[in-house]
Amino acid sequence: MKTGKRKICFVITSFIHYSRNMLILEELQRRKDVELHIAIGSSALIPRYASKYGTVRQILKQDKFKDIHEIHFNLEGDIPIVKAKTAGLGIIEFSTLFNDIKPDLVVIRGDRFEVLAATIASAFSNIPIAHIEGGDVSGTIDESVRHAITKFSHIHFPTNEESKARILRLGEDPRYVFNFGSPDVEVVYKIASMNHKFEIQKTGSGADIDLNKDYLMVMYHPVITELEQVAENTKKLLNVIHGLGIQTLWFWPNADVGSESISHQLRIFNDQVKDHSIRFMRDILPKEFIWLLKNSRCLVGNSSAGIKECSYLGIPVVNMGSRQNGRLRASNVLNVPHKEKLIKKGIEKQLKMKRYPPSHLYQRDNTAKNIAKTLATVPLYVQKVFVH
Repeated sequence: MKTGKRKICFVITSFIHYSRNMLILEELQRRKDVELHIAIGSSALIPRYASKYGTVRQILKQDKFKDIHEIHFNLEGDIPIVKAKTAGLGIIEFSTLFNDIKPDLVVIRGDRFEVLAATIASAFSNIPIAHIEGGDVSGTIDESVRHAITKFSHIHFPTNEESKARILRLGEDPRYVFNFGSPDVEVVYKIASMNHKFEIQKTGSGADIDLNKDYLMVMYHPVITELEQVAENTKKLLNVIHGLGIQTLWFWPNADVGSESISHQLRIFNDQVKDHSIRFMRDILPKEFIWLLKNSRCLVGNSSAGIKECSYLGIPVVNMGSRQNGRLRASNVLNVPHKEKLIKKGIEKQLKMKRYPPSHLYQRDNTAKNIAKTLATVPLYVQKVFVH
């Protein structure tokens, strides 16, 4: 039965989707003209990806969100065919959910294969799609997925002017392309000023860490087109970090193909190497992660956190390999190949920099509020046309 409210279904397929979009979810929840539904699937439902506070569903319930739907379609396995089949099952399950709740609008973020499944299910159900973080380039299959989602989507929220320009070159209607900045960065600048003490020894495994002393952070994920090198590249990074002897918080990889190869190397290292200085971490709450990031000396790896969150905080970053190729970045990012000498040299160089000036490449005021207002009020349409 129609309530006069716009029924919006927000798709979350990982813990990071929740943490980076929590301010938008809060704004949508506050609006009297929105009936918010949240669809949770993939790694957001897998216990091994849960934080010490529980699964994404449990955290959302603690935050008083209602109308939460679980979508189970994730197959176990770390090879490409498993992810392809998982995406296929995702289309089936999302189609069933959308048929049941009949949303007016589906909101998705980013470039993951599970999000592509939700996109296809929505498009073929004649449900308009809003896409957050379109137009970025990254040099991997994620980029192909991101642009495919753009061509399915009706409303676009790029996080910077370069990405907005790409979306327009893809033939999207300028009336539906809005650069309100990055929700990720808004989370950072709203939380970073808070005083927060994190009890590091109560989560993760490995070395004890004294957060009053210098420490590094590592966030290293697989690249699906470079699977043969994943294990060897992980070993190289482990060798460099261990050799430096600096306290390090190393976060577990995401759920992409190749993540088990990385995880396997981390387990072997933690079991076999004695007296190392690395603590291996799972997902944690945004306020904890940002506090740790803000106080770190350098972020190493290939995460978009180095490109976006660290740009605003001025954290020195050593970005490895091709995963972030082409992304708009600030002066805080130093790119290196997967060569131990160059990784070590890059980290040592960035440690000397202390802090970079804060960048506003991705920062705008009232990002979440503006996105939520647009989602609630922008005219909706189904049939797309290519705008020349």
